[in-house]
Amino acid sequence: MAYTRSLKNLIAEFGKLPGIGNKTAERLGFYILNVSHGDAMSLADAIAEVKNNVKRCKQCFNIADEELCEICSNPRRDHSTICVIEQTKDLISLEKTATYQGLYHVLMGRLAPLENQHLEATTIKELIGRLKNEEVKEVILATNPNIEGDATALYIREQLENFSIKISKIARGIPTGGSIEFANQAMLTDALSGRQDFK
Repeated sequence: MAYTRSLKNLIAEFGKLPGIGNKTAERLGFYILNVSHGDAMSLADAIAEVKNNVKRCKQCFNIADEELCEICSNPRRDHSTICVIEQTKDLISLEKTATYQGLYHVLMGRLAPLENQHLEATTIKELIGRLKNEEVKEVILATNPNIEGDATALYIREQLENFSIKISKIARGIPTGGSIEFANQAMLTDALSGRQDFK
């Protein structure tokens, strides 16, 4: 079928999205073509707003509209506890449990040399800076229970040896090889509640 140049470009852009194959990209392209002008512009505006306004929290690297995210700027949160996670999706999953009331630190990656993910790509250095400047009593290491997550947690544990703070790791309610992002709320609640000292 001969597409117009504009429609061909739109389908090609949809095809770049994760999990979108050629047929789905084509279906989305025709959906946008046939939807009302107002609805199509609302989608375009929402995309532009996200790209223009959403940034990383300067303290924890969560997504934010302001310099600090809603969690870091909330005085009711326990500012003496920091839960270290690999990605923002993990934070969202943990927040859904309504169990944890402390702060977070998003690593923005993990140690995975085989996937070309190295220390430089994470925010471990910024975490250490936070611990030097904030009154933190406990760091909870909530990396994923797989080889890369365990290696990341072990490295962080070694970097924090000289700090007089409690270091704990979430319990293994999450199966080895699993992912925090896809764990159910009950499992995450148990993992947080049953966290243990990490030595």
